[in-house]
Amino acid sequence: MANTPKTMSERIAELRAKRAELEAGGGEKRAEKQRAQGKMTARERVAAFVDDGSFEELGLFAEHRTTLFGMDKAVMPADGVVTGTATVFGRPVHIASQDFTVAGGSAGEKHSEKVADALHSSLENGTPFVFINDSGGARVQEGIDSLAGYGKVFFQNVALSGVVPQISIIAGPCAGGAAYSPALTDFIIQTNKSRMFITGPDVIKQVTGEQVTAEDLGGPNAHMTRSGVTHFVADTDQDALLIAQKLLSFLPSNNSEMPPVVDGNDGVEDDESLNDIIPDDPQRGYDIREVIGRIVDNADFLEVQAGWAMNIVIGFGRITGHSIGIIANQPNYLAGSLDIDASDKAARFIRFCNAFNIPVINLVDVPGFLPGVQQEYGGIIRHGAKMLFAYSAATVPKITVVLRKAYGGSYLAMCSKDLGADRVFAWPTAEIAVMGAEGAAGVVFRKEIAAAEDPASKREELVQLYRDTFSTPYVAAARSQVDDIIEPAATRRIIARALEQLANKRELRPLKKHGNIPM
Repeated sequence: MANTPKTMSERIAELRAKRAELEAGGGEKRAEKQRAQGKMTARERVAAFVDDGSFEELGLFAEHRTTLFGMDKAVMPADGVVTGTATVFGRPVHIASQDFTVAGGSAGEKHSEKVADALHSSLENGTPFVFINDSGGARVQEGIDSLAGYGKVFFQNVALSGVVPQISIIAGPCAGGAAYSPALTDFIIQTNKSRMFITGPDVIKQVTGEQVTAEDLGGPNAHMTRSGVTHFVADTDQDALLIAQKLLSFLPSNNSEMPPVVDGNDGVEDDESLNDIIPDDPQRGYDIREVIGRIVDNADFLEVQAGWAMNIVIGFGRITGHSIGIIANQPNYLAGSLDIDASDKAARFIRFCNAFNIPVINLVDVPGFLPGVQQEYGGIIRHGAKMLFAYSAATVPKITVVLRKAYGGSYLAMCSKDLGADRVFAWPTAEIAVMGAEGAAGVVFRKEIAAAEDPASKREELVQLYRDTFSTPYVAAARSQVDDIIEPAATRRIIARALEQLANKRELRPLKKHGNIPM
């Protein structure tokens, strides 16, 4: 007797049961274990990140094809990664979320192909890509196919670079080759439950004899304060998702768009408190974030890499609703001097802003490049040159405000007029010179000081002479290196007007594949 064909209702019931089974991932027992560790499941993370009901999963029915080492019997729903499209605050995004409940989120051939396909679709459609990492690493049973999958992901990461924003959330383990995909993206958000490293503590101990915990090696504190790998640290998965949402709110969907504009922040009234924010003593520090908070809309500033290279502050804000990137020296840390890490930190941020049409505002209070044998041996020349390269190559509007010190090469490196600043403003407290008055007087007036009856008094007199002559904004303004000397209180208004005037800036550069940035 012939088999009776299934009815449509039977087929739909079968489909629904199959979908429910696959969407359960590794099962409720493993999901509860994940939650008991203070972590969300892969699909819970997606649901919390995107607009309600907007997620369309792609690749739910994907299966691995490995038969070795018992893998022919292994069932891995969606091959351990959730991929698809959604909206965040109404704007389209592509997303991938590794499922640790399925084989520890291990990345096999099909797993990585799904991620690579999602990345490619993001590129084709001009939407940001968010990758939530929670994986035990390469699926060893698949051998070279697993490595090839990583290669496909890396290739797509590079293809997307500078075209659409890429955000990585590290919400669990991320070890070995897997760590290189986040490193190729624009921003890394790491939770306190996560660990990220190329080689783990056991391997390091075996090879080098060094003993270190997983936390000290690859925890968020290590990567925020020591390596500079991580851009944001989050207490929980939920916090990481909120940071990613806020970050996206400042960014365009792709490099052909302008950043989104937030209405209702048009006020540019003078803030008299800025007139007193700089200490009268030029040797005293202050927190540059207080200046930033008085300039941006609603004191809303999203600082990037807040715990690393703290002598420079970078991040996103808005002025009259328009997104801006801010690079500012921090006098409270190393007197705001530029060192190797600060140069790397700033240069990469400048290049990101330039790629995505975000104007750059520079707040300058820099006494110089940090001196020292270790800085020289570490390559401060090539690292400092990255800032010169990044500013010179950037074609977005660049506005520089000199608050206090701006000496020597560091004055240039913080986007002087000669490095392409479209507008340069200075507060009356600005000291724009080749070097500080104390050092300069010792060079310029060396003979006079040596010949004086009272060298100490003579030196003090000549230091003040140099300071009065050169350590002011007026000489630079006379040479057209400063467009205007402004009251601090008017800074927000002046920047807002400059941004409006530069909104349609177009700057053509020689045709070439790309420049060769100093390494």
